[in-house]
Amino acid sequence: MHPLLEGNNTKKFLLGNEAIVRGALESGVKVGSAYPGTPSSEIGNHLFKIQEELPGLYFEFAVNEKVAMEIVGAASACGLRSLTCMKHVGLNVASDALMTLAYVGVKGGLVIVTADDPFCHSSQNEQDNRYYARLAQLPLLEAYSPQSAYELTKFAFELSEKLEIPVILRTTTRVSHARGIVEVGEIPQEIYLKFDKGFFEKNPFRYVPIPAVARERHKILLQKLKEAQEIAEVFKQNQMVIKGKMGICASGVAINYVLDAIEDLGVAEEVSLLLLTFTHPFPEKLIKEFLSQVESCLVVEELEPYLEEGLRITAYNYGIKTKILGKRENYFPRYFEFSTFQVKKAIAEFLKREIHLEIPPFDFSNKLPPRPPVLCPGCPHRETYKIIKEVLQDLKEEENTIYPTDIGCYTLGILPPLKMADYLLCMGSSVGTSCGFEVATSQKVIAFIGDSTFFHTGLSPLVNAKYNDHHFILVVLDNDTTAMTGHQPVPSQILKAPSLKDKPTISIKKIAEALEIPCVEINPYKKEEAKNLIRPFLENKKLSVIIAKAPCILYKSKFK
Repeated sequence: MHPLLEGNNTKKFLLGNEAIVRGALESGVKVGSAYPGTPSSEIGNHLFKIQEELPGLYFEFAVNEKVAMEIVGAASACGLRSLTCMKHVGLNVASDALMTLAYVGVKGGLVIVTADDPFCHSSQNEQDNRYYARLAQLPLLEAYSPQSAYELTKFAFELSEKLEIPVILRTTTRVSHARGIVEVGEIPQEIYLKFDKGFFEKNPFRYVPIPAVARERHKILLQKLKEAQEIAEVFKQNQMVIKGKMGICASGVAINYVLDAIEDLGVAEEVSLLLLTFTHPFPEKLIKEFLSQVESCLVVEELEPYLEEGLRITAYNYGIKTKILGKRENYFPRYFEFSTFQVKKAIAEFLKREIHLEIPPFDFSNKLPPRPPVLCPGCPHRETYKIIKEVLQDLKEEENTIYPTDIGCYTLGILPPLKMADYLLCMGSSVGTSCGFEVATSQKVIAFIGDSTFFHTGLSPLVNAKYNDHHFILVVLDNDTTAMTGHQPVPSQILKAPSLKDKPTISIKKIAEALEIPCVEINPYKKEEAKNLIRPFLENKKLSVIIAKAPCILYKSKFK
């Protein structure tokens, strides 16, 4: 039995992501879909495995986050509780569907998990997705521990169903990947004995947002948001503790740092706290009450001054003279993760306490040399890079070649001695930006993209390249899996998990051929043969596709 299915009304030691899965199962989630993205990946991975044991659960890995959002949106419209999860930049991809899904609404509860990544542990930016809730005008819940992630997931389904709109649940890397004791309830086994399909009740004047419909649905959404605000005002996990005239407000993982810091400083009985987990719509009355009882308030939140701005506006609107302090006064930066040491230092300054602060524990920055991530030993991507590099050296074109790259393990081609990554924006951008480079320069352009990324958002720009007659070489690094995020399936996969044996294999070579683009498939481990096959492609600048097909060395080992 899968570990997340074991035990009812007991305590379990879970990752934040595992706690979300358990909360979703106890809530009766029926449909899930996602594209893998760290730090959210474990949610999809577990649901994908668990469906093998629960006939009443359906989960699929979609080709990208937008498609995943559309799948769960339709399922929820049929009355089935649904969930999608993605890393923060994945919500950019899904945002087109999200903005209108907020208007048409849902029937079955729909939870959208966005896992933000302060400090860019595995991402190309640190964007703060709390602003997506404001932009889409949807309720936002923020988890700060595995227990809160579990509880907020269950509440999110109830809230979504009550208001008939999606609910966004935000985590961050330290919440998704932290472990903690979680008090769990019961999984309703009866609803998972078989998959009971829902029913879609036609209502085009709700679900087809032509302009006249959209205008009406927007007014309805705003009314729903007003109801959500009333719920936020009395939400039990929005905690206000009044103990002194100096106040601290925090949300998300920063709550943990604040609680640790005030205990270390010995001021837990002197400081008033406002700890928020339901942060949009803004619980204005609660914040007004808190600000009315303190003289100064330090706002502790990672990334953007989202809460800080809300507190300042509330204080201004109600004529409250409480000083709001935070990022604007340089107590905290607008970048990177916080630590207990950092928060402790800021609170000491806020309270005007002179304390001796030692160097933060586990600070080895001056003692150990940097150890950047590298491609795994035996990785086929390294062999592909070396083959292309050697052919270009023979052609004396290595220095005059631009290498747009993409999101995946192969981005590590940036490091010496390979140095084959020059430009990167987002998933699929290697193909689109190659179109731009070809227009703007006479240099040769060789783009790199992975198999999963190709299906995610690489196909559309390749069609654009063919249609608009752009000239560059696209190298598809097909290693049979989505390796970077934990070996999730891809459409071109040959080595498959047992549950995917009946799924078709979609050939990238046939796709290129259907677009009438010259294409060759190589085995990067057969070095001389591969060099001979790709040389004619690299000798010119015409649009062409080279597919380097060999399984990820770690993924392949699972099938021995």
